Amino acid sequence: MIAYVKGTLEDRSEDNAVVDVGGIGYNIRISADTAARLPGIGEKVKLYTYTSVREDAVQLFGFLSRDDLEIFRKCITVSGIGPKGGLAILSVLDADSLRFAIMSGDAKAITKAPGIGTRTAERLILELKDKIKIDDTMIEREIESTRAVNAGVGDSPQKKEAVEALVSLGYGNAEAVKAVNAIEGIESMDSGAVLKAALKKMF
Repeated sequence: MIAYVKGTLEDRSEDNAVVDVGGIGYNIRISADTAARLPGIGEKVKLYTYTSVREDAVQLFGFLSRDDLEIFRKCITVSGIGPKGGLAILSVLDADSLRFAIMSGDAKAITKAPGIGTRTAERLILELKDKIKIDDTMIEREIESTRAVNAGVGDSPQKKEAVEALVSLGYGNAEAVKAVNAIEGIESMDSGAVLKAALKKMF
């Protein structure tokens, strides 16, 4: 129904974002990983959405990339996994990590998601293993690395450079963006100072 929502981020929590589009605020359910990569309040954001329609509710589920949305769609085709379950999985595993877990048969990694038991995880692996391609995963990992940095830190060059430096040191995109966004007074700092401050947040 709604392919994406693009507007100003008005509010966010660990599982929900409010995006203002022309004076109308859309409540969009998001994963913890997406929440960590969102830009700051008042900044522009674009979320690719899935519309869940039930008798008692209509909900939007949002993702920062088409890739995240695509793997979410695959998850909810599996019996026993609805939109909330798919979101829970993507809160503990990003799209590429989930692909690798499926391809390697790592049910334990998938069961870290709240409400996802061993049988459900094994069913997910069984039903999706043949639908996941290794080439797509490896290529998308590189693309998403850049997208995550740009989407998570807005237009601040200091933030982007600091996040890129943290990623090069082996930290994940989500935790790097979260650490950088937690720094106060960043506008008056250079990228080196931002990096040092972010590293302190990591420990």
